[in-house]
Order: sequence, then structure tokens, then C-alpha cells
Amino acid sequence: MAETKKLAATVRSGTGKGAARSVRREGRIPAVLYGGGEAPQPLSLDKKNVTQLIFAGHFLTTIFELDIEGKKERAIPRDYQLDVVKDTPLHVDFLRLKPGSRLRVNVPVHFVNHDASPGLKRGGSLNIVFHTIEMLVPADNIPEAVTADLTGLDFNDSLQISAIPLPEGCRPTNPEKNFTVASLTPPAGAGAEEAPAAAAAPAKAAPAKAAPAKEEKKK
Repeated sequence: MAETKKLAATVRSGTGKGAARSVRREGRIPAVLYGGGEAPQPLSLDKKNVTQLIFAGHFLTTIFELDIEGKKERAIPRDYQLDVVKDTPLHVDFLRLKPGSRLRVNVPVHFVNHDASPGLKRGGSLNIVFHTIEMLVPADNIPEAVTADLTGLDFNDSLQISAIPLPEGCRPTNPEKNFTVASLTPPAGAGAEEAPAAAAAPAKAAPAKAAPAKEEKKK
């Protein structure tokens, strides 16, 4: 389950690019809190704090208790923008979380037990189709990740979503019921080593059929 963290925020006046630039000049990050049937609320956040939270990982699956000048709001980040040159935060969007609400999140897939996969031990390659899986989850039970067990996976085997335990109340949004999350392919040339040897072996001549005996004419 995703952890809840506290984050202080202040109300900012004005919207648009000009107001956002003004906030950044003050060393803060502009943000917006929306959803929950209420009007969007422009906010500003501490730049250093937000930068640390984003680059610590799991930012988009972390629930925050926003302290907006004394008013508490539960929210989850829906998106953030980074400066393409400096790689620093420029803006954050938060979604209000009301009791009983559900939302779509991309949940990372962690692959474990590589050493227990016969195919990987013999030089096969793990082809990951989905590094993250979009799920519809309860706001109070957002998983940080799901675990895919590679035990027993051999050449040409596939790992379907049905083989991955999912937290209670969470379901994938993929329309395919049992989609493939990863597959294991043999190394190049595997299985073809016997072919040259078979080709080099001389073919056995088919046994000659005896010619049918001719009946002698009686004199």
C-alpha cells in the first residue's frame, strides 16, 4: 500500500504562465489541486522539498496530506513537469482524494527469482512487455508495486497477468483478460546446433527393390 506523507502548501493568487513564473522566481513550485467536485485550487510548494520527493521515486503513487495554511487535504500527484535543461520541477498537479474514491495509476512490476528460471540460467533473454501496469485501484489501497515470480520460466514460456498476485480491490485496465507481461526467449542459435550435424550426415540409400520375375514361356 502506498505510504502517506505530509506536505506543506500555500495558496497562491493568479493563474497562467506569468503567475507561475513569479512563483518560481520566489524559489517555489506552482501547483494545482483539483477534483473531488470542488474548484481547482492554485498552490505553491517548497522547491527543495518537492525536488527531493520526486527524485526519491514513487512520487506518483504516494498519497500526500497537504497542509494548505492549516486546512488538510488528502491528494495524490497526477502529473509533474521538469525543466528540459536543468531537470528541476516546474509544476505539479494534485488530485483530491475523497473517501471511497478510485483512480487509475501505473503500478511498477518487480521481477524476482531470476536464479530460479531454467531458461535464464541457460542464457535466455527476458522480454518485458509491461514495466508498469495501469490499474484501477482504491484510493486507500494504492500498491507501490506488484511482484512477478520467474521461478520455473523456461524457453518460449510467457508470464501472464493471471500469474501475478494483485492487491485486493485492484484490477488492470487492459481490455485483454489475461495479457502477457513478459516472455522468455532462447539465445540466438539455440536449438539449431543439431541441424548442421544432421545435414552433414550422408543420407542412407533406400534399399533396392527386386525386379519382378518374368514368367518364362513354356516351349
